[in-house]
Amino acid sequence: MRTIELTCDPAFDRAVRTVWRTLADGGVDSLADNPHPAHRPHLTLAVCGDLGPERLAEAEELLAGALPLEVRLSGLLSFSARSRRRVLAWGVVPGPALIDLHRELWRLLAAEPDPNPLYLPGRWMPHLGLTRRVEPDGLTLAHRLLGRHPDLTGVFDGARSFDSNTQSTRDFFI
Repeated sequence: MRTIELTCDPAFDRAVRTVWRTLADGGVDSLADNPHPAHRPHLTLAVCGDLGPERLAEAEELLAGALPLEVRLSGLLSFSARSRRRVLAWGVVPGPALIDLHRELWRLLAAEPDPNPLYLPGRWMPHLGLTRRVEPDGLTLAHRLLGRHPDLTGVFDGARSFDSNTQSTRDFFI
């Protein structure tokens, strides 16, 4: 599996990590302690079976022309994660620039193998992950810890691709 992701500028990254830490310190299995060395807050735009070097270069060019991109995070989302476990995420308000970028990226990826249908235009729910897979009581605790979760405006200023086979990332624009 290969992803295309947007990454946060330093201030946005710190703000999301603060929420991760609040959850972890309160006893929720958040993303604060993910051991992968390249783990950081990100917005996944696309997931496919594989992406060759040519397609990655085209995606990088498209993203370079679209960033930096300001977005607003608003509201908490919960996604099923097998069995009764759930994942908690912070919703990204999909403004016109983000929707257009997402659509254009998928035009580039149209012929790529095994696209994940949850990331296709019309089905994609843009979000930044906050927790790992948690039981319902963990989800309840997360809501209690975060209370009325405020909106946050931030900037995506970078992009990368993650390869699940090698567990490696390729940063764009370097």
